[in-house]
Amino acid sequence: MPDRDRYAWTEEGAFAVAPGVHRIPLPLPMDGLRAVNVYAVEAADGLVLIDSGWALANSRGQLERSLARIGAGLGDVREFLVTHLHRDHYTQAVAIRRELGTHVTLGIEEKHSIERLLGPDMRPLNAQLHQLALAGAEPVAKALSEMTGGEFGLQPADFGYDWPDAWITSGQVFDLGNRTLEAIATPGHTRGHLVFADRDAGLLFAGDHVLPHITPSIGFEEAPAALPLGQYLESLNVVRRMPDMSLLPAHGPVSASAHARIDELIAHHDGRLATMHSLLSDRGEQTAYQVARELAWTSRKRRLADMDVMNQMLAICETAYHLDLLVARSIATSAVTDGVKRYWLVVGSLPGS
Repeated sequence: MPDRDRYAWTEEGAFAVAPGVHRIPLPLPMDGLRAVNVYAVEAADGLVLIDSGWALANSRGQLERSLARIGAGLGDVREFLVTHLHRDHYTQAVAIRRELGTHVTLGIEEKHSIERLLGPDMRPLNAQLHQLALAGAEPVAKALSEMTGGEFGLQPADFGYDWPDAWITSGQVFDLGNRTLEAIATPGHTRGHLVFADRDAGLLFAGDHVLPHITPSIGFEEAPAALPLGQYLESLNVVRRMPDMSLLPAHGPVSASAHARIDELIAHHDGRLATMHSLLSDRGEQTAYQVARELAWTSRKRRLADMDVMNQMLAICETAYHLDLLVARSIATSAVTDGVKRYWLVVGSLPGS
């Protein structure tokens, strides 16, 4: 697919995706994820926005222009329902609340990472640096540490985080007067990730849980869960067991079936686990860094060394989460020696056992 077609969804505007629901793409400061979708949902007494965008001047301006296209402004937004704590979803809501007092809600399991983000000892990507050290990826950890201390040079206040006004629990129903939205916990991408279902209209506001073009990252947060891939796969199955709905993702175009993409994501991770089983079978004891260097990454089948340091970090952490799931399933075992975690197969284990 030509890039101009693949990224057509990022064009500025307010696009009707269902009666009373508008998709508003907002720009991001990165090449890979060029935009994030915010969904403006018409309620009985104003608008509810699902996600908010990154707190950046160009994002704020585009949000205001896009709302104007549907005859609204920021003052008409009564509440932000945020799928998860990543900056491109949460921080603009916090910034707008400081000016206008708009109500901001977030999944309760995000409290673990918010506490660390707002704590006095916060260090950018601290959890990921620890994971890289455990994976034996010292060169990547060093490069990432230099970047976060130099190029980024950020203090906690610079990230734009603050506490939400209220925490959302799984199963909580939001009555908008003319429709209801049900919050469903889908941990994995982050431990507090939520999707919002409008069952009557057949709409799934999926955040980053189900994306049409890319495989969502797993456990990229300040306080990741012990087994984020296991959580993610179970969360996919939670949504798969629901009636099929239109997929309204945070990144990418709207599509008719959430189930179709969920099936592809489950197959992807099953294939990844099988490949790692094969690598451990062929090579014996391995670190997550060693396994990650043997894998192909992205749809372009890139090697780890050809990726930028941030994407190398994500790839290595994801590899470790897959290997940890093999251990949890008693297919592999692991041990930490000299601060590095190594994995090997249980004798006689099968990839799908």
